[in-house]
Amino acid sequence: MAGQKPLLELENFIAGKFIPCNSHIDSYDPSTGEVYCKVPDSGKEEIEAAVMAAREAFPHWSSMSPQDRSQIMNKLADLLEQSLEDFAQAESKDQGKTITFARTVDIPRAVYNFRFFASSVLHHTTDATQMDSMDCMHYTVRSPVGIAGLISPWNLPLYLLTWKIAPAIAAGNTVIAKPSEMTSVTAWMLCKLLDEAGVPPGVVNIVFGTGPKVGEALVSHPEVPLISFTGSTLTAERIMMKSAPHCKKLSLELGGKNPAIIFDDANLRECIPTTVRSSFANQGEICLCTSRIFVQRSIYEEFLARFVEATRKWKVGPPSDATSSMGALISKTHLEKVRNYIKKAFVDGARILCGEGVDNLNLPPRNKGGYFMLPTVITDIKDESCCMKEEIFGPVACVVPFDTEEEVIERANNVKYGLAATVWSNNVGRVWRVSKRLQSGLVWSNCWLIRDLNLPFGGMKASGIGREGAKDSYDFFTEELET
Repeated sequence: MAGQKPLLELENFIAGKFIPCNSHIDSYDPSTGEVYCKVPDSGKEEIEAAVMAAREAFPHWSSMSPQDRSQIMNKLADLLEQSLEDFAQAESKDQGKTITFARTVDIPRAVYNFRFFASSVLHHTTDATQMDSMDCMHYTVRSPVGIAGLISPWNLPLYLLTWKIAPAIAAGNTVIAKPSEMTSVTAWMLCKLLDEAGVPPGVVNIVFGTGPKVGEALVSHPEVPLISFTGSTLTAERIMMKSAPHCKKLSLELGGKNPAIIFDDANLRECIPTTVRSSFANQGEICLCTSRIFVQRSIYEEFLARFVEATRKWKVGPPSDATSSMGALISKTHLEKVRNYIKKAFVDGARILCGEGVDNLNLPPRNKGGYFMLPTVITDIKDESCCMKEEIFGPVACVVPFDTEEEVIERANNVKYGLAATVWSNNVGRVWRVSKRLQSGLVWSNCWLIRDLNLPFGGMKASGIGREGAKDSYDFFTEELET
């Protein structure tokens, strides 16, 4: 069509060079529903080339001092920060998130990931013991594992990709990364900065494509001894099966069905806006989002009325609009999946208080084909409902009452997941008691999404295996030798 912009066409990045691919996947702009990008549809051949490049780069990179690697990573962080606005614009367009969220959360965190691990790698220590009676001493040494296979999801594309690349290369590994085929643009843009930052060819290789083709080839490769994956529990099961014959090290950060527990002494002035944000930020497409809200019965009606009122104030609109609170969901398929959960809840007798099917969604003409929906609040729903059991991964929150502390702990734990939880109360003793008994890898008290990257991050039960953080990531990306 005359005047139409040409589609952006990405290339794999292997051995420090951009390599064209013979076949491609359509990538859609979630805010319009239109194809705007072509992503390589890679497979075994591209993974073999990346393994060869990573293997050749490993001896030099792993032998460099932590100080030298740290200096390169800080340079990369500086370059990324200098291009923050370009990356934010690209991330917003590619994923559907608001430009405000990309500017203030995604890209700044990606910058910080490199700086944090560039610093933390300089401060790790090893263990030593003395056996004076035998005139000997034992000590440990940590060495990089080799080639790290990194698979990141579509919800926080560069944020979570760099959360894996940074600790892996800081420890001296070389990497082969596979971003989601639905959100590959910022990973491709990052490749353009690697040479200028001083990252040697082959240290970071990025191969684009689908899970069944390129992901499976990466996970199954015998020369990739380590896999770090963030995504669905179902995909993780497949990764474990394919990794088992090679006894690979695995770090799996998976889904969540996260509860917020709100006691009758909670400060609702702080609790309500924070819980709206924890439920609907990034369109509810964050593994740490709140999806089950348990409210003590004596304040239930008040909370519900104020929560619905606050939810209705969240503006759903074009991601490029700085006043939008929520943008578009990632895909048409995902939008329909989320809508179907709401339909099932309604059929089961639940009440939809606001959002999908209740309120009108007004969008500019250009965005009518986009994957938008309103933040939705459901109540009068049973704990056995699929909306209370399964990860929806969208802007849907179920609000239910509870009576006692013992009861709400049992109900909060009554799902297969155990990633995160939030407890709202001014009673410090109660917060401590409840937090300790919740089957969650992370519990926030009277807040949400405040993290210290030094501390371990990960889930219990079906929410994952392993932990990530300063020490935990270093331990995962290295092997320990006793001598």
